[in-house]
Amino acid sequence: MTTEARLDLALDTWLAAPDHQLLRIDDPRYPALLREIPRPPPVLYVWGDPDVLVLPQLAIVGSRNATAEGADTARSFAAHLAATGFCITSGLAEGIDAAAHLGALHAPGGRTIAVCGTGPDSVYPRRHAALAGQIVAGGGAVISEFAPGTPVSRSNFPRRNRIISGLSVGVLVVEASVRSGALITARHAMEQGREVFAIPGSIHNPVARGCHQLIREGARLVETAADIVDELAGLLAGLRRDDAPLPLPGNRAAAAARADVEHEELLAAMGCDPISVDVLAARRGLTIGELSSMLLILELQGLVRSLAGGRYQRVNRSVE
Repeated sequence: MTTEARLDLALDTWLAAPDHQLLRIDDPRYPALLREIPRPPPVLYVWGDPDVLVLPQLAIVGSRNATAEGADTARSFAAHLAATGFCITSGLAEGIDAAAHLGALHAPGGRTIAVCGTGPDSVYPRRHAALAGQIVAGGGAVISEFAPGTPVSRSNFPRRNRIISGLSVGVLVVEASVRSGALITARHAMEQGREVFAIPGSIHNPVARGCHQLIREGARLVETAADIVDELAGLLAGLRRDDAPLPLPGNRAAAAARADVEHEELLAAMGCDPISVDVLAARRGLTIGELSSMLLILELQGLVRSLAGGRYQRVNRSVE
């Protein structure tokens, strides 16, 4: 069998499976932002829901050799940004990429897209096959410009990186060495006119040096997810679909409903006066980690404000 015949067979086999689709560049579902970049991929192989490709996306990328703190930061930022309406896009790699996908999946109604540097019939690294399945089951998608049967090749990953940035309104780099592929993604983003954000770290941490270099080159230094939301709020509103929101899968819709109830109960427990995190955690029976996550989401929604001394206060919208 010739190579061409083998690839045709691989494509036919792949397309026959459920939730597998091929989007050509003239397909109305092909993402508009990606169509605008230099040399856009003529086709996208999509495993999952192609409709997520039109959602406003924020890319989160970084080192494969992430520190524990960096992975926690990526998960936290992804969860909070997904809760505000961004679809989180990354590359399914070890370290920061995987943490970003997981953070989005843990947000109520969160969606995430994984862009692969292999054919869509092969997940790399193989240990992330289960994560890829979770992304699709959660209403997201795993996509590639490479045809089924395309093996792992180092030269494919810089091409993959331009798609990650091309899909997104902005790119957040959490940790990166000065030779990291995340910097390639960030530079693609700059060339494509996208916003680039970077989180600073210790001057002694080698995986912070790439972020510091990006900041010197003009990337915006960010310390909280709110910094990104403030910068992109207008774009987020402008890029929302005009029709009804995409339906959530049943389990994620239920999770979103539960989160709404929990947030209402937390607001009620805060009362009108400033309250410390410790007191509020004890009042609601929550851990500090659980409470901090909920408070940041409420702060991003404009429902609470943070005060000095680790205190929070409910925002009275009728007064402001």
